[in-house]
Amino acid sequence: MTAHPISSRSKDAMAKDHPLGARFSHLSIAYHPSLPFVTTVALNRPQKRNAINAKMWREIGEAFRQVGTMGDGCRCVLLTGSGKGFCGGIDVSDEKFFSGMHGDADADAGDDLPRRSLAFRSQILEMQAAFTAVEECPVPVVAAVRGACIGAGVDLASCADVRVCSPDAKFSIREVRLGLAADVGTLQRFPKLVGFSSRVRELCFTGDDFDANDALKIGFVSRISTSDHDLDNLANDICQRISRNSPVAVSVTKASLNYSRDHSVAEGLEHVALHNSTALMSEDLVKSFMASRGADDVQFAPLLSHSKL
Repeated sequence: MTAHPISSRSKDAMAKDHPLGARFSHLSIAYHPSLPFVTTVALNRPQKRNAINAKMWREIGEAFRQVGTMGDGCRCVLLTGSGKGFCGGIDVSDEKFFSGMHGDADADAGDDLPRRSLAFRSQILEMQAAFTAVEECPVPVVAAVRGACIGAGVDLASCADVRVCSPDAKFSIREVRLGLAADVGTLQRFPKLVGFSSRVRELCFTGDDFDANDALKIGFVSRISTSDHDLDNLANDICQRISRNSPVAVSVTKASLNYSRDHSVAEGLEHVALHNSTALMSEDLVKSFMASRGADDVQFAPLLSHSKL
């Protein structure tokens, strides 16, 4: 099946509503006829540079716990931002982020620091889990970053499987400048993506900006588009090439890569052997062989909807 990259302007014109789209106010979720197996999730607060408030944060977790699990044929997710930037970081004007730090002033011992700390911890864990849902999405997530990708934007992008950016992309692990250590994933994921080099520690300690070329040099992004306009075509092409492959093989590959990152080689081998002992019995194996021999009419069945209680 052959598909062709489409520009963001034509893509917006042909966008069709996704079943999840109406559920969220700060995310735009759609699919496009020219990208039949790709679900696009866009941060949708362009007037705020897609800064993430508490509501959007919850929506990100809710959306990515469902995308790729609905049996709708989704084989890849394109994560992007509406407007001129990817994500301006946390929306510090949203008081809900910080209200939990003060505890319940009316409760007994509400001014006790250890109790307030224990009460606030659950909010941090909830915020971490929302972004981890992106990492744990059963299909690959490709992040297309244009413009600003600051603070929480780097946290979010670090959860994607593949990252590409426009030439004007600007990144910053900004939290240290706000008086806190990044606590929703960057300090844990970013070094595993690019290494624990002196440059990485410099970026984490200073909060300095780094540009697209620096991001490419350290391996945070795999490609830079030739122009801002071309970013959509670049990201679409990657999503298309992923979605041409067996969805079973791709899903198992992602699960194995994530597992092996956090375990020994021996444990990773055991993990993929367990998965492949079933996956290799799929009809996709024969179909993939046919496709590799030049067959252009190979159709893979969609992944089934995940069962729930």
